[in-house]
Amino acid sequence: MIELIWRGMIIGTGATLAMDLWAIMLSTVFAQPKANWAPVGRWFYHLKNGKVFHDSIAEASPYRHELALGWFSHYAVGILYGVLLVLIMGPDWLAQPTFLPAWIWAIVTVAAGWFLLQPGLGIGWAASKTPNPNKVRAMNLVAHTVFGLGLWLTALLIR
Repeated sequence: MIELIWRGMIIGTGATLAMDLWAIMLSTVFAQPKANWAPVGRWFYHLKNGKVFHDSIAEASPYRHELALGWFSHYAVGILYGVLLVLIMGPDWLAQPTFLPAWIWAIVTVAAGWFLLQPGLGIGWAASKTPNPNKVRAMNLVAHTVFGLGLWLTALLIR
């Protein structure tokens, strides 16, 4: 069991790194805005007070280390997703990783962003309060597809 958890942690880290490299490429090549993990850090910080949903996270009281907490949380969640995938799929998948389960899992995890994090930040269910919600949704699905590729490729690397 410990072996599965360690491998899941490595796989989740690799997948989150793949997602971040994808974001850097989008920023560099297509001038997409860079990821700002400070609002996510602020959101996680306010969870300690039981506040999950905000009208606007920008209006919530700031936390001095919110950017660092945002980055930490981003990787912690990615690692958790890697561990859960490995625990669900088991050692047979680790011995012969295939893309489809990793991709399906990565797409399933979009739900946490759409139905917990985004409303928690005050941007609505599945980014419904943003100027272009369908673009945000599409970008979320693409980013999580890259995350799924990262899960699979990292699993292949460490098998």
